Amino acid sequence: MPLSGKTVLITGAARRLGKVMALAVANAGGDVILHHGHSPAEATQTQSEIQALGRNAHIIQADLNDPAQISAIIPRAVQFGPLFALVNNASIFDALKLKNTTLKDWERHQRVNLSAPFLLSQAFAAHVGKDTTGRIINILDWRALRPEADHLPYTISKAGLAALTKSLAIALAPNIIVNGLAFGAILPPSDGNLNEDLLAQVPAKRWARLDEVGRALLFLLTGPTYITGEIIHLDGGRHLV
Repeated sequence: MPLSGKTVLITGAARRLGKVMALAVANAGGDVILHHGHSPAEATQTQSEIQALGRNAHIIQADLNDPAQISAIIPRAVQFGPLFALVNNASIFDALKLKNTTLKDWERHQRVNLSAPFLLSQAFAAHVGKDTTGRIINILDWRALRPEADHLPYTISKAGLAALTKSLAIALAPNIIVNGLAFGAILPPSDGNLNEDLLAQVPAKRWARLDEVGRALLFLLTGPTYITGEIIHLDGGRHLV
């Protein structure tokens, strides 16, 4: 139980990969604070599953498109006890190209996918202070380091998050380590926009297993503190081609 006695805040933790990561933390002995934006029923279900494992789970609702609501997340979370780690997972992923991206689309992706992790990381660092240790994990995408023309505002926001990951690793050293986990073909897109040729572009020729997501996250949560500023790709090699 490497996370026994530790509490992890995960944004977008009610469903999909956020839920997978929340359950991985609980299975490793950790308590979880589940943030969600607009998924109350799913958050309650995930909370119940975590509690069935004998761990504590608390729910915080906040719209990451609203900076005021973002700023309230850490103060609300620490009411349940000190935080060990922050996982910036929540994001929006709209299939937009240059010609059909509006300014509203652009700004919404930057607020949710980049500004929210920045504000949360800033508040988390202030909570941890200089006398204790903590970890931040930013959930990225292989597109962040190999941009293409599809999902334009999403891709640029994740590229910014990759840069933020490295900057934070320097700014928050030595007591807070900051790393990224970049996903590839894990789950079909929630918008149903599935490219049938997707696996043809993945050297591993398969989807990731959900247990691999949990294991990668736990490595970054429990592994060596001498690793910081790194981005691990869990994408079957997709970022290479």
